[in-house]
Parts: sequence; C-alpha cells; structure tokens
Amino acid sequence: MDIFPGQFEEQGYILIKEVLTPSVLEGVRRELDHLVGLTAEKRVGEGKIPHRFEDEPFETRLFRLYEGHMDDAPTQFRPELHLSGMFDLFFNPHVLDLVEPILGPEIRLYPNYTVRPKFPEWKGTEVLWHQDGGYTAPGAQGVGDLRMVNAWAPLVPAREANGCMQFVPGTHRLGVVPHETRPFYLEVSADYLDRYAQHPVSIEVDPGDLVLFHNLLFHRGLPNHSGAIRWSCDWRYQDARQPTLRDEKGHLARSRNHPDQVVRDASDWAGRRFE
Repeated sequence: MDIFPGQFEEQGYILIKEVLTPSVLEGVRRELDHLVGLTAEKRVGEGKIPHRFEDEPFETRLFRLYEGHMDDAPTQFRPELHLSGMFDLFFNPHVLDLVEPILGPEIRLYPNYTVRPKFPEWKGTEVLWHQDGGYTAPGAQGVGDLRMVNAWAPLVPAREANGCMQFVPGTHRLGVVPHETRPFYLEVSADYLDRYAQHPVSIEVDPGDLVLFHNLLFHRGLPNHSGAIRWSCDWRYQDARQPTLRDEKGHLARSRNHPDQVVRDASDWAGRRFE
C-alpha cells in the first residue's frame, strides 16, 4: 500500500477492509466472553441480578446484566486486557506493517488500549466530537507533536443505527483545539464545531475491517439505537522514541534499538500489566 501514508496525511484516516482474520477476532471475543462472565458472577454474588444470563448472545448479554442500572455499567475495559487472546490484535504484524511507514521502526503500543461496549440508548457511551490529543495531558507542551496512529476495529457490524464513528476529514491539520468538559466526555469547543463539523463522514465497517486515524482528527460515536451493544476495540501506536506524556510507558511492539524489550508472544503479553 504505497499510497497509504499519503492518504493518511491528507485525510487523517484510512479504512482497510478484511485485514483482521476470523481467528484473531475469535480470540478477542473469547476473552471478552470471559470478562463478561466474570462480571455476571460478580453481579449475581452481590445480589444485584438473579442469574447470569448465560443464554444471551454476545451482542446483548452485558446489557442485560445492567439493564435498569446503567449508571453501574462499565464503559470500557483496559487493564483487564492483558489476556493471551488480545495479543494477535494489538501486535498484529500486518497492522504493524501498515503503521511503520508513518511512525518508523520504533513502535510502542501506547498505554491507552481499550475495548468499549457502546450500550443502546445510553448517553454514558455516546462519544462526543473530540480529538484524542485533547485527552493527552491537556495543556502540556508537545501534545500536538506526538507521532501516533489510532487503530479501531469493530467486533460487530458498525452502522449509523448502532453508533458507528464519524470523522471530519482534514481536521487533524488544525493542531490541538480547545475542548469543553461535558458530563461523560470532552467535546471540541462550539466555535470549531460550527466551522468544521458540518459535513462528517460515517465510518460503517464490519468485523475484520480496520480503521487507522490521526490522534488529532475530529471524531465522535453516534447514538446506538439498535437494542444491542456495539462492541469495538481501539488502541494506539506511537513513535517509541517520543515520551507518552503519561505516567504509563506502554509496551514496545517493534524495535531495532531494543529488541529484547518487545512483547514477544501471547504469554508474554498476558504476563505484563497496564503500565
């Protein structure tokens, strides 16, 4: 994909179809089924629900566990993701081949890897217009200079009806813009939204597809009106020669300078921690 870096720099994102194999997705879903099962056991043990909803499908089970009590529901899974089935997603060689022409040979898995259950009809997981850079040490020097590539992959089909992402192409070239604090998320200030967010692009994708985008691109998640959870994974790669501007340092995914520090395999990943 010789044109890939150029497309990324021009639009701020690129969509690659069918890059993640069924076995990779099955490994991720297996781990998430396990996490949801642990959540169900905890809810039953605390007397919050009468049973574990074991017959519910993946797309609805976590919702049933918290239905009527959404303020208790998890909006993301992050430190829990040091599980062997996540390795082939975060350290996928085909994905790393795509980001290396942009970031160079020293690639860090940035300490912000997340699985998100976007619940139906709940504002707690309705993500507003923002730049990811707006969350990275707000006000700190150097945020706009971080060389990063965001990765996003759906675990169920993502459509406008169930809250797919929307982008405003080219807005990554604005630098870090002001954000306002809202009840659940930050939001790009109204002045910038009025000027730039009038013609968004809906990113409708299927399991196996991958979206790569700039950490300063304006993006949001639409409301989920489907009745089922829109499950997705998002993670970030960074030029490992730069600081993270966080307390956490992340994990090396590729390195010629420090090959001994690269996460080697699924067992190595499962033995590490969010740090």
